[in-house]
Amino acid sequence: MEERTPRRPRIADVAREAGVSKTAVSFAFNSPDRLAPETASRIRDVADSLGYRPHPVARMLSQRSTHTLGVLTPQALSVIFSNPFFGAFSEGVALAADQEGYALTFISPLHGSLARAMGRATVDGVVAIGLSANHPEVEQIRAAGLPLVMVDSSALPDQPGIEIDDEGGARAAAEHLLGLGHTEFLIAGVEPPMPGGELEPDGVMGRRLLGYLRALRAKGIELPPHAICVGPASIEGGMAVMRRAWEDGLRPTAVLAMSDAMAIGVLRAARELGMRVPEDISVVGFDDIDISQHTNPPLTTVHQPIRQKGESAVRLLLSVVERRDPRPEHLRLETRLIVRGSTGPAPRTRRGRDQVQPQRESGTDPLRGERPLAKPASGAGRLGKTVA
Repeated sequence: MEERTPRRPRIADVAREAGVSKTAVSFAFNSPDRLAPETASRIRDVADSLGYRPHPVARMLSQRSTHTLGVLTPQALSVIFSNPFFGAFSEGVALAADQEGYALTFISPLHGSLARAMGRATVDGVVAIGLSANHPEVEQIRAAGLPLVMVDSSALPDQPGIEIDDEGGARAAAEHLLGLGHTEFLIAGVEPPMPGGELEPDGVMGRRLLGYLRALRAKGIELPPHAICVGPASIEGGMAVMRRAWEDGLRPTAVLAMSDAMAIGVLRAARELGMRVPEDISVVGFDDIDISQHTNPPLTTVHQPIRQKGESAVRLLLSVVERRDPRPEHLRLETRLIVRGSTGPAPRTRRGRDQVQPQRESGTDPLRGERPLAKPASGAGRLGKTVA
């Protein structure tokens, strides 16, 4: 005879056993403050003894809460997660969400449309990273009254936000290279999220560019437009930027990269072109991702508290979602320069600028000391609009 599966306990069973109404059982789980503490505790004890658990969907509807937070990204997840920075940021987000009992939904452009992706997302609030304050989806979220925290964006007075001292960190990086005697620079910038878009002066990359340029101008150095080259925030993007600069006839002795991933790509391309680091060319990154201290040579970079930024973003969001603090808080986290082996004094000779020859077969990979990667499919371009 086939064994029958025991029936799952229902709310009516708990109500009958506890001698209360079904409404009281619902209150015990969803609105315990509407019952006497001893009554709510007794109902939950009865429920535990029967093995009763509220249905998650029904509970969500009754509480009008999903207990899920959204992370809104400007690019596809396949692109975002290839950048180690976002992995570290997401680690901080996940840690704080786990501690508070919230799930996460990562929201990226659906068939090229963030609006379409947002339309399908059911979340209690959103952490938006790398999106401008006037981005259409940001305006859509605000119009819907959904709690929002902006990360790495210009601050909105009525919304919580987190940023770092991008300009100060970039200025410290440039001043470090200037102090080593460098005068010929290449800036490896991160391309705007939207194809054909312009760099936003108030955005992260705009602030970093401003820090670089102000430090250089203080020493009387004006970069030509083609010395500011942009590409994807990835190792391949950094390689493409360095190759493009070389093809354009630039022979920098120092590179300021707006991300560590790009800086690692610059290291690889420099090796491929037969240049020694830091004897012929110095490279500074930005972010201080974990792999930066393990490159060959270890990467000089600007440190920012990436995981802390992710954790703080969730805690700020939950302060609004759970109405803990109605006042929008704006955090600004500090940066600091970490000097490692990828920077050194400016070369005294022209080696590393005109006399080096490409060594595509014998160059070493800065990560493993092996042959470099093949030329990437993605290209690099010049910056369309420079920050004044």
